[in-house]
Amino acid sequence: MINYLADVVTYSLFRLTPGTRTADALNFFVYDTVKIFLMLSVIIFAVSIIRSFFPPERTKKILSHKRAFIGNIMAALLGVVTPFCSCSAVPVFIGFVEAGVPLGITFSFLISSPMVNEVALVMLWGLFGWKVSLIYIGAGLLVAVFGGLMIGRLKLEGYVEEYVYQVKAGEVEAAELSWRDRLEMAFQYTLQILSKVWIFVVIGIGVGAFIHGYAPEDLLARWAGRDNYLAVPVAVAIGVPLYSNAAGIIPIVYALMEKGMSMGTVLAFMMSVTALSLPEMIILRNVLKPRLIAIFAAIMAVSITLVGYLFNIIL
Repeated sequence: MINYLADVVTYSLFRLTPGTRTADALNFFVYDTVKIFLMLSVIIFAVSIIRSFFPPERTKKILSHKRAFIGNIMAALLGVVTPFCSCSAVPVFIGFVEAGVPLGITFSFLISSPMVNEVALVMLWGLFGWKVSLIYIGAGLLVAVFGGLMIGRLKLEGYVEEYVYQVKAGEVEAAELSWRDRLEMAFQYTLQILSKVWIFVVIGIGVGAFIHGYAPEDLLARWAGRDNYLAVPVAVAIGVPLYSNAAGIIPIVYALMEKGMSMGTVLAFMMSVTALSLPEMIILRNVLKPRLIAIFAAIMAVSITLVGYLFNIIL
């Protein structure tokens, strides 16, 4: 049905000639836009209902009472059902620090939240299939747990701004919600998130459509193809200063892969863009000292690079 709609818009409404670059780009854009927005609406609504059973106060209490390794795993899994971009996860991260959750556990959450979430799962599943999406999620959770454990073992609490530990978070549990309340909140949350991310989705799909239709067939394969052993670290280095979310970057990843980049390289690029954004570092500076931010960025960059090479070996 979506294919039919894309064909109608491309060939009947705009009367473009099949097989031309412009027609291919527009068909790609229409098809992916409709498919991605449908998937996002369904999955955001479902995850919102799940999230309603775990209010922040209860979540902080659970994480604070777990042993380090278990706490890291719990925090990483929690990141799967939290907001889409690194910046939107920072306020929750700050709340965890203020509540006294161990620093390494809070970083496991901060890493997994933008990198491995419901958007990444659904979009990767729709574009690449369930095997790739599950491998990506497994790798992302591994990075989150490993990164959090490393930061916890390094005992870097002294590099958190002093005022943070003086803030006392509330201990009151959220009131129980009825199913009607949960459904209403999920509906409103879905509208709220879509209103915030739609522009990223459209821009990301637009860039992907342009690459799909106009980028030279051998350009990316020559510079970042499977035979270039430095392609993964180069992709990570390019992605670190950029900023996007999973909704915006996955269509670009799909188009890059179609042009010859290997799976590990494009997903390492995606991880670095979503989990190491410059705006995130600026916001984190309010609660973390520069040395801790630098250590965090270095651990993430190395971990993502290794995951990229792992993907290239497996796939």
